[in-house]
This record gives sequence, C-alpha cells and structure tokens, in this order.
Amino acid sequence: MKVLNIELFGPIAPVVMAKDEDEAVKIVNSAELVFGAEVWSANKERAKGLAKRIRASFITINGKAKPDPRLLFGSLKKSSIGREFSHYGLKEFVNMKTIVVSK
Repeated sequence: MKVLNIELFGPIAPVVMAKDEDEAVKIVNSAELVFGAEVWSANKERAKGLAKRIRASFITINGKAKPDPRLLFGSLKKSSIGREFSHYGLKEFVNMKTIVVSK
C-alpha cells in the first residue's frame, strides 16, 4: 500500500495483517519511512524481544509512539536527518570544533 511508504501528517492508522511475529517484523523493517513503532502485548518480555528486532529509533511497548522532549526522537531511514529532543538531540544544533596543537 502506498500509505505505508509516504510521510503522513494526520490521524491515519493503516492496518496490515501478518501471519506471525517474524512476518510482522519483516513488514515493518521493509518500510522506507519509520519514525516510531508500537508493540502491544500482555507479555512485556516477549514485547521487549520483538521491539529489539524492529528497525526504528523510537519504540513504545503498550503505549503511543509520540515525541517527548525528554526522549531522543528521529528516524533511522529516509524520513529525516539527525535526531531531536533530549541532550543527544541538542548536539544536532551546535557546531563542534576540534583544535589540534602539535609539539
């Protein structure tokens, strides 16, 4: 579906059926644009294992994947460059300088 490979800015929630967890991970990881992901499960340990397999920089378990200024946010794929929020994100807005003094 085209909706899975374009940036959406609105209340749209495409639903894709997968036969098992492996296929679900394959579907998510094949998407070109992934900001965040959600894993919903009564078994939190199983959900943590699944979250580790998903290629996204922001994953929530049993909660909404929404930006929070205290947490690092950004994309690993084609939808953005760099990171925002948290102390790591602040480094995206500064120019670092290296000075080397030889003997």
